[in-house]
Amino acid sequence: MNRDSFPSSNDLFAVVQSAQKALVLGIGGGGDVVGALAVARICEALGTPTVLGGVSWERAAIDPHPGPRSVAEICHARPLGEAVVLAGPATSTPEGLAFSEARMATHLGTETVLVDPSAGTVGAAAGIVAAADALGCDLLLGVDVGGDVLAHGNEPGLASPLCDAIMVAAALRASDRLRPVLAVVGPGCDGELSIAEVLERTASLGRAGAWLGTWGVTPGIAEELVEAAVVVPTEASLQVARCARGEIGETHIRGGRRRVELGPVGALILLFDPAVAAASGELPLVRAVAEAGDIEEGRAALAALGVRTELDYERDQAAENA
Repeated sequence: MNRDSFPSSNDLFAVVQSAQKALVLGIGGGGDVVGALAVARICEALGTPTVLGGVSWERAAIDPHPGPRSVAEICHARPLGEAVVLAGPATSTPEGLAFSEARMATHLGTETVLVDPSAGTVGAAAGIVAAADALGCDLLLGVDVGGDVLAHGNEPGLASPLCDAIMVAAALRASDRLRPVLAVVGPGCDGELSIAEVLERTASLGRAGAWLGTWGVTPGIAEELVEAAVVVPTEASLQVARCARGEIGETHIRGGRRRVELGPVGALILLFDPAVAAASGELPLVRAVAEAGDIEEGRAALAALGVRTELDYERDQAAENA
């Protein structure tokens, strides 16, 4: 499928059902691949086969190395391109730490895609295109759990904007090859942006014509997320499952540092056209990293806006531990 043959951007079902195969990537690193599984299952229910994956950036609690791992640091994987590999159950860091995508490969019984964002927007886009070419994908769904991908940068709870921004910018750069859709699974479930902030951003994107529609995590999908979370360490994606199972009330994640409000809103999946969203000015962090040639250029671009990133936090933590 080329760009001219994409269905109308406001017909979400047509976009999914007309695709040959969807590449569904958790774009925030860590356990986002579990949230991406929910999106993949809905695509499959609509008749579109999927390939699941994510990025080579684990939370510091799993891998204390600051920042993403480059392809050169990904062991026991099958290369697809300079910035992307296929991960199996044995895929790990040089220290032997399993990537979330490797753990997901164990759960699924099939390989997953692992994109390296260390080469910035340019490199990640090349990785996405290489994966699409190798696997026959013409639709890309970038999945963020919680909704911090919609941040403007001034939100008090924002903690991990860099990887999301790099990956959305990469998806836009790759849009001549495959149709990008941005999915937010579980508004507020990562404890960064509040539910109110995510819904306010969604309303703004709706007015700009970028909101494509809303899906929901079914009880059956929730059960599989719980099963996957046994294998893949994740807190945010697990809160999505709790919401879909009817839990309500306040809970805390990240060692008590992050507050999550459980309820029906946390079981929603909000879908957006990232090209329209970016053109409207509603994704300023994505615009800031659009030309980032590596992860440090991306970090610096957000720092110039006064935005502190997960890379800053991880470097500080590593220095303290040292």
